Amino acid sequence: MSSPRPKDFSEMANDKYIYIIAEIGINHNGSIDIAKQLIDIAVEADCDAVKFQKRNIDIVYGEKVLSQERKSPWVNTQREQKEGLEFSLDQYDEINDYCQKNAIDWFASSWDLESQKQMRKYDFPFNKIASAMSTHREFIDLVASEKKPTFASTGMTSISEINFLVDTFEKYNC
Repeated sequence: MSSPRPKDFSEMANDKYIYIIAEIGINHNGSIDIAKQLIDIAVEADCDAVKFQKRNIDIVYGEKVLSQERKSPWVNTQREQKEGLEFSLDQYDEINDYCQKNAIDWFASSWDLESQKQMRKYDFPFNKIASAMSTHREFIDLVASEKKPTFASTGMTSISEINFLVDTFEKYNC
């Protein structure tokens, strides 16, 4: 790491400290053991944080998508595949404990309002808006209302949508 880790997120900047986040996403394939192995690798690599994804598949995808066939060695439908990749809140509790034990920050980018509200229990130091959610105005407003530093991916947005995102965060003075 570049220098001793600051205690406050506002002290981090390119000329002061580079905060490294290891993207785990759903690369754990639904396995808490694989998730812990990925966390261990991030710790060994001196990363500051690991990031997961959290979604309610019924809200994000809907029954039409979830009922579609998806042949693989493990499952036969989109629902089975997506359910297999999602951690329960109990599993997120286990991740929380494991990250605390290993002195690494963690957080999750939520893909729906319900998931964002559920993740509040972990009091992350910041939020992450996935590019798929960066056009969802109600979601952006909810995240901005938490008044936390936020990373926002904008890969699927227009300039006017980026402006809305920035304006919303300015409205909440964050």
